[in-house]
Amino acid sequence: MTVIAPAKLNLALRIHGKREDGFHELETLMVPLKGLADRLEFKPAEAYALETVGAEVGPVEDNLVTKALQLFEQRTGTCCPYQITLEKRIPPGAGLGGGSSDAAAVLQTLNKLEEAGLGKEDLEEMAAQLGSDVPFFLREGACWCRGRGEILEETAVEELEVLLLKPAFGVDTVDAYQRWADSEELPYVLYESQEVAGLGMCNDLERAVFAKFPFLAEVKMWLLEQFEVRAALMSGSGATVFAVLEDAAAAGGLAERAMKELDPKFWWWLGRTG
Repeated sequence: MTVIAPAKLNLALRIHGKREDGFHELETLMVPLKGLADRLEFKPAEAYALETVGAEVGPVEDNLVTKALQLFEQRTGTCCPYQITLEKRIPPGAGLGGGSSDAAAVLQTLNKLEEAGLGKEDLEEMAAQLGSDVPFFLREGACWCRGRGEILEETAVEELEVLLLKPAFGVDTVDAYQRWADSEELPYVLYESQEVAGLGMCNDLERAVFAKFPFLAEVKMWLLEQFEVRAALMSGSGATVFAVLEDAAAAGGLAERAMKELDPKFWWWLGRTG
């Protein structure tokens, strides 16, 4: 069985302080991306094994695919000896939820393959144990995610044409949140909410991440100066900065200019939100 695990964008991300459990109280609007997704292939095997292609994702035991499978086995009492091939198309350290989406796909797929009969609430409870973004990927569309990400409210959001730019480096999510409380704004950066399609687009983590990686602030401000761009924002904890576009037809030229004027090593992707 082969399944896809889509990427996401945060169109808004507000942090309302740190909780007693150590997590941060969030309010974020997340949307899936059409066409940008990892692929996972499941084959029966004598023992569990994970093969990754397309990107370096670290030790197998630390991968969220492995952790999701182990959690499923513990919860259901079922042994899951599958050979899983993970084809990474979502870059790691990008703020696009690739690892979280992979984990959600594993939970859903094992539930089907093993005919475990777990309901939506059971799966979402398990997903929340794996990471704050994982429950979102058990849904199929845009959601407001609150609490530490586990309280979901489905919503309707206009589809947007977007261009994603990510430099060669990634951003560590834990470090970004740890730096949030004491971080300061850079004087030349627009942090205020940007109104697009009835949405107030903002990201409270920009302050912390831009202070450590000012190049990402430069990317955002450069995008806002381009005629094709309606709004620009960092997604999640970065390192992806995305632009909401006026017209997708001209966006290829925008990506080429970004690589010429900012960074020739950009990974970029052009598409639509779901």
